[in-house]
Amino acid sequence: MGKLTLTTFLTLDGVMQAPGGPEEDTSGGFAYGGWLVPFADQGMGEFVTGLFGRAGAFLLGRRTYEIFASYWPHHDDPADPVAGGLNRLPKYVASTTLKEPAWGPATVLDGEQLQAEVVRAKDATEGELQVHGSGQLAQWLLARDLVEELNLLVFPVFLGAGRRLFPTGGLPTAFELVSSRTTERGTAIQTYRPTGRATFGSFAD
Repeated sequence: MGKLTLTTFLTLDGVMQAPGGPEEDTSGGFAYGGWLVPFADQGMGEFVTGLFGRAGAFLLGRRTYEIFASYWPHHDDPADPVAGGLNRLPKYVASTTLKEPAWGPATVLDGEQLQAEVVRAKDATEGELQVHGSGQLAQWLLARDLVEELNLLVFPVFLGAGRRLFPTGGLPTAFELVSSRTTERGTAIQTYRPTGRATFGSFAD
């Protein structure tokens, strides 16, 4: 049985949209794509390499799947955990519109019972069923308590616009901090596990 993990690159104000390049995702008129690039460093690379080394399969939204499919097949290296994993391990794509995924091995999860399909995919995975990016899917998974581990890479930049990971109206959820580190260029890498619904109190008590 696998573990469903979510990894997201975030700005200080919680934006996750288009970290890797200006044309990655311009939806909503987003003009700040590529905000991560000036802060990429060895510490970030080492974390990402180790993360992909634990992957058994990937669960992606359609947009992220298509972004990856346009890049990784052309930058393949079987010895590289990132390229080798993405090009060879099973990929599950949550989409109601994608019918014939060209970048395999890939399975489209498009049924009305998506939650059950995700759980079955996780149970069939040896290692981590990893979600990368995939903003709408990530929010959907968080709202249903399906994420078992959350990796947040928070970069020292503020944008003031763009799609955020945690929307208004999300489920109040408490987490425990599993590990934390900071890279040489100031990226805070934090791993959390959910512990249940958030609780509340008062210092006046």
